[in-house]
Amino acid sequence: MLLLVLCCLWITPSSFALEFKYHNSVQVGQYLTEVSRNYSDITYLHSIGQSVEGRELWVLILGQNPKQHRTGIPEFKYVGNMHGNEVLGRVLLLQLIDYLTKGYLRDPLVTRLLNSTRIHILPSMNPDGFESSGRDCMYSQGRFNKNGVDLNRNFPDAFSSDNGQLREKEVAAVMNWLKTEPFVLSANLHGGAVVASYPYDNSNGGSELQGGSSVSPDNDVFVHLSKTYSRNHTSMYKGDSCFDSKDFSEGITNGYSWYPLEGGMQDYNYVWGQCLEITLELSCCKFPPESELPGLWDANRAALLAYMQQVHLGLKGQVLDSNGIPIQNASVEVEGRRNLCPFMTDRNGEYYRLLLPGSYTIKVTHPGHESVTETISVPYGPDRFSALTHNFQLQKSSSQSTPGTTVQPTCTPPGLNLSNNNNSAALLPSLSTALAAYCLLLHTLQLS
Repeated sequence: MLLLVLCCLWITPSSFALEFKYHNSVQVGQYLTEVSRNYSDITYLHSIGQSVEGRELWVLILGQNPKQHRTGIPEFKYVGNMHGNEVLGRVLLLQLIDYLTKGYLRDPLVTRLLNSTRIHILPSMNPDGFESSGRDCMYSQGRFNKNGVDLNRNFPDAFSSDNGQLREKEVAAVMNWLKTEPFVLSANLHGGAVVASYPYDNSNGGSELQGGSSVSPDNDVFVHLSKTYSRNHTSMYKGDSCFDSKDFSEGITNGYSWYPLEGGMQDYNYVWGQCLEITLELSCCKFPPESELPGLWDANRAALLAYMQQVHLGLKGQVLDSNGIPIQNASVEVEGRRNLCPFMTDRNGEYYRLLLPGSYTIKVTHPGHESVTETISVPYGPDRFSALTHNFQLQKSSSQSTPGTTVQPTCTPPGLNLSNNNNSAALLPSLSTALAAYCLLLHTLQLS
């Protein structure tokens, strides 16, 4: 009887505690499995793929309806441990999972977050690198994956030619993950400095290059997002947390202004995945002593929560036809923001545009339909845990193609699949070349 009572106590969700220590990949998997079992109503655990050495890339989804997307509920993600020897993010994300699951229906902020958002957490994108890393503050091995590749230099880059570059398994998994979920906002967690860095990370010397920074069309939003994290962190906003690092005004920086980076994940998310992502450098030491982990959690907890809440900035809704049926791949453009890839509606006809409070002119287009242009006043949504909902309805045009109108393609050509090779990487043809071919095909079909 006593044994039965002890067993029941052990499986009670409130009984297990997460230690402040560096858990290996097996322990992380066990912990996530335990969480998903004990909080099955608000969590769902799945793997988005495997590392080169076959370790699972576990993602825990948290929310009121964790197993599938719901219309009007934005998708958010955190990615940790992209560089195997930058380990604080891995610890913080496990602690965040613990905080969110235990706080649901107890803490008002946590409850509103999970009721209004679907949150995806990938604690380690590079488990192989972690397992091979040492515990030196700055110079331990483990940054790269098993193939010796820096995963944050391996994504397609809008400002340079791919030339058929091999995609590592971990990168291919994330790219495919972006295709399966309509992510709106994201951050990837690093170490070695204390600063929030935002796109662009690269430039080819075009109009985006302004005063030493590579400025995106949504620069005002990225600055706001970065400041949100910095100001809610206990010290990042001071901009001088690390003695051997440059000073960062208000604790933020444009990525390119700090140092140019080709093949980075945050630019890929923004340009190709229409998901705004920033990079969070969260500790002067890449591998902080375990004794410092509780204090580092305290320093970042409020910032992690406040940043997630920003997924409710701006405008969201659906694009519908005259019969109220959702239209996929309609372009939703904000006047004055010429994105490299247009923001398109997903398979549910949904769109999300992160925008600061103000008045915006929105133009919605789709082949075979009359375009719609509306000016909308956008309030501040995060306080209400919801962006402004505004649907657009398109009417069929009198002819299938209007003279002088071009068909605007999506930036992910259909049929462009990743293929595995014997070196445990994936080969992705040049996206720019494929996109050009796709545009030509569309143009040909339009003329025929």
